[in-house]
Amino acid sequence: MTRPAFTVWITGLPCSGKTTVGKSLTQVLQQRGLPVQRLDGDEVRRELCSDLGFSRADRHTNNLRVAYVANLLNKWGVVSVVCQVTPYAETRAQLRRKITEFVEVFLDCPLEQLINRDVKGHYKKALAGEIKNFTGINDPYEPPEDPEVACNTDQLTVPQTVTKITDYLESAGLIGPAADHDQEEPYTSEQEAVVKKRLSDLGYL
Repeated sequence: MTRPAFTVWITGLPCSGKTTVGKSLTQVLQQRGLPVQRLDGDEVRRELCSDLGFSRADRHTNNLRVAYVANLLNKWGVVSVVCQVTPYAETRAQLRRKITEFVEVFLDCPLEQLINRDVKGHYKKALAGEIKNFTGINDPYEPPEDPEVACNTDQLTVPQTVTKITDYLESAGLIGPAADHDQEEPYTSEQEAVVKKRLSDLGYL
């Protein structure tokens, strides 16, 4: 049975675990035979949105660009796993309208824990006034009110978080049960080459 491609958009404050969870989720979906591409916030900033700053308008544009790529991947049959702070409710509502199969995953975590996890010290610098427009300190984060999946990453391990996401994807009919993964079509090297060439032709790689 052919299932539609979809986008899992992982949102949350800096250091809430988006990249770690996104990497693990990508691996799990690939193990089930699904074609998957992860789009990580830091990499996107560097490769696709280096012309943008951190104003509200620039953050919005950044997310719309990522949504465009994610939706293109979905149309080609590739699952997108997006790891972005995406702090504004208005932006996320627009993403939901733009992406046909949109799954919002909210990673929640107390500020104290986020500061403890922050090996780069960005939170402490923001609290000291050394960094401006830092989400959660001097720029707002508007938590999702009704995400498809919400996880407290100070209470759940990464595997538990990923399982909660895949459980939802199964219940929504977007992926089959784990036992059925051998029946899914594999993501071949030829398919990967085609996707990369299309992205390159569009100027995204």
